[in-house]
Amino acid sequence: MSPSPQRTPAMGFIMAAVLIDMISIGLMVPVLPHIVGTFTSSNDQQTAALLWVTTAFGIANFVGSPILGALSDRHGRRPVLLIGFAGLGLSFFVTAMATALWMLVVVRLFSGAMQANIAIANAYVADITPAEDRARRFGQLGAMFGVGFILGPVIGGWLGHFDVRWPFIAAGCMAVLNWCYGFFVLPESLPKERRTDFNWRKANPVSALRGLAALKGVGSLVVVIALASLAQFMLHMTWVLYTKFKFGWGPLEVSWSLFAVGIVSVISQGVLLKPLLARFSPQRLALIGMGSASLAYLGFGLATEGWMMYAVISFNLLGGVAAAAVQSIISNAAGANHQGQAMGAVSSLNSVTAVLAPVIGLSLLGWVSHLPADDPRMGLPFFTCAALQLIGLVLAYRFFHRQRLALQTA
Repeated sequence: MSPSPQRTPAMGFIMAAVLIDMISIGLMVPVLPHIVGTFTSSNDQQTAALLWVTTAFGIANFVGSPILGALSDRHGRRPVLLIGFAGLGLSFFVTAMATALWMLVVVRLFSGAMQANIAIANAYVADITPAEDRARRFGQLGAMFGVGFILGPVIGGWLGHFDVRWPFIAAGCMAVLNWCYGFFVLPESLPKERRTDFNWRKANPVSALRGLAALKGVGSLVVVIALASLAQFMLHMTWVLYTKFKFGWGPLEVSWSLFAVGIVSVISQGVLLKPLLARFSPQRLALIGMGSASLAYLGFGLATEGWMMYAVISFNLLGGVAAAAVQSIISNAAGANHQGQAMGAVSSLNSVTAVLAPVIGLSLLGWVSHLPADDPRMGLPFFTCAALQLIGLVLAYRFFHRQRLALQTA
């Protein structure tokens, strides 16, 4: 699977691939809970069905991500990205044609097992970027996620306003386009001399997570990543149904809220991150970002009007810098030959939280979904997210503080 012309890997190539990938994923975000709702007849049933669909993806991705990450260390990033693009496209087309809930569950299992695109994209960036510049580059990649979530949800919400299946057809076409881009244009980033042998024992998700925790300079940051990821996934899993129950939002309204999230992400990671890194260390930025995110989750839970959600999104301008900062710390600790394995382990850790997030978030939402829209208890899922993020902030502060003291006494 070699591209026709020989090209030098550059940031622009992977940013284009990520942009197309995130647009395709963003297309389905506003409508997935609604297509699940076509097979249910009540709020409680819809919440429970969405739990099954999202949990299936998380379980399969937890098992598949470290394996695909390790395969990318052995065979290169490009072939694994092509597998992910193909799996994503197939899952979208099958979702659009689904006639029963079990079909959605099966296709999300397949998609989760085949897709490690984000982890491999991060490894690609690490391959072509010096260690001292990775935080900024991961921020640029994060900005592409933001652009994808500007364009994708808006298009998906508009299409879903007419038919909830149309966005999945459009997303499948975008995934096919990305596969063609990957096959004909995207160059390989990992030279053959830096590739490592595949080891099934190290590629299984449990070993991958142990290896991640053992990396020098990472340690308890694994717990911090897990808590922050759990809070973020809980937000993602409950956003569409929460705003439907609380404010009566449909796919179009949800798409505009995600458009706002994308704008803020592009500004924070694509514009502000570089000058912030010139003034603050990645460790300091991680703490600032986690503090901002904690307050944002609290604000989402306390909002009583739809416009307040937009105000909180705008306020959380620095929330997006934490992920890029922590990502650079882990990447620098992993070394040049194991970026795929390390990023696959991070993706597997995120998949663990993606399994837990719908169970916790949708269960919490299910407990309060029968309450009146103006009842403060409706914000229970987001109050829980705020608590998780705050615990992560405290743990990160203690970890960085101990690390700083160790350097001073060394």
